[in-house]
Amino acid sequence: MLRSTRRLGFGCASGPPTRPRLIFVNLPVLDLIAFYKGIGARRNPQFSDATAACMILSETIHVMLLTRARIAQFTRKRIADAHRSCEVTNALSADDRAAVDDLVASAGAARDPTPQQDLGFLQGRSIEHPDGHIWEVFWMDADAVGKAAAAG
Repeated sequence: MLRSTRRLGFGCASGPPTRPRLIFVNLPVLDLIAFYKGIGARRNPQFSDATAACMILSETIHVMLLTRARIAQFTRKRIADAHRSCEVTNALSADDRAAVDDLVASAGAARDPTPQQDLGFLQGRSIEHPDGHIWEVFWMDADAVGKAAAAG
């Protein structure tokens, strides 16, 4: 694995990455775009068609929304029904507490399908995509976490 990541320019244990790693989350969906526009994503037409939509959440995070027929081309496994089972939860960071609430409010989705968290140094909420996928939205005070870890 290290050889392949080095070839791709992601660096390895012996040195820093030469460019940021990208993450592409692939999800089976019925609605290719509406929910993701609600959370501030923009569509990349270069990697989108009638069966797939590449939604850009940030410079390094992309969500590939695939119809069930399209995602079935990539796996022999049964496609999970996210309303009945949890196949994955995804978490997005926010700049501050208000940004957590703003993103949850603007998503146009079921709000807080999982318990809200407020640990002082961390606030977390969640939204549920119409296909059942859970997206956590969180803010964390990294300075407070670092101080607590140093104090032991």
